[in-house]
Amino acid sequence: MNHNFQGIQGCGCQGNCSHLLSRRWFMRSLLTTIVSIPLLEFAKPALSANHHAKALVLSCIDFRFMSAEQQFLSNILPQQYDWTALAGASLAISGFPHQAESTVFWDQLELSYKLHAIEKVIILDHQDCGAYASLIDPNLHENPEREYQAHVNYLNQAYTAIRERYPSLDVELYFVTLESQFQAVTPKPGFSASSEILKRQRNPGKI
Repeated sequence: MNHNFQGIQGCGCQGNCSHLLSRRWFMRSLLTTIVSIPLLEFAKPALSANHHAKALVLSCIDFRFMSAEQQFLSNILPQQYDWTALAGASLAISGFPHQAESTVFWDQLELSYKLHAIEKVIILDHQDCGAYASLIDPNLHENPEREYQAHVNYLNQAYTAIRERYPSLDVELYFVTLESQFQAVTPKPGFSASSEILKRQRNPGKI
């Protein structure tokens, strides 16, 4: 098939219109830039206005609960929270598996408090937690009552520690089940789990 391209009428380039293509490319790029600038200018005030967070959320790293936790948080604090994740959540504040985890949490809380003026801390523990199992008992999940009580104790220990350092902050505690139910845990002000109690949780039946 013979293609006979005569070019654009009035153009002396004999079918080679690369200068016109370059001009079209330039005009398209210019139009994109013109459209983008107002959008960027519109986005800046939204980012500035949204700079303060309502809460710092501490969750476990377990991927199985992320979607449910995001949905839960979007319902109570839509895009108004900082989020940090450490294995065991409340357990990490106690220094498990290393004291570094506790240090990380307190550093994050300090930054969130100073930079984003948070009003509260939300801690999300969950059922069938590998961190709790590795510390207390690999079969902890087989005894739901004991498992729940272990979480309640560490959650309350975390509550007391946070309130002592930041008395102006509220602290909300939750235990998330495998069925994505978020059970609020009532804090016990002044709670302090003794090392003996925690030891018994790890080694039931031994005194």
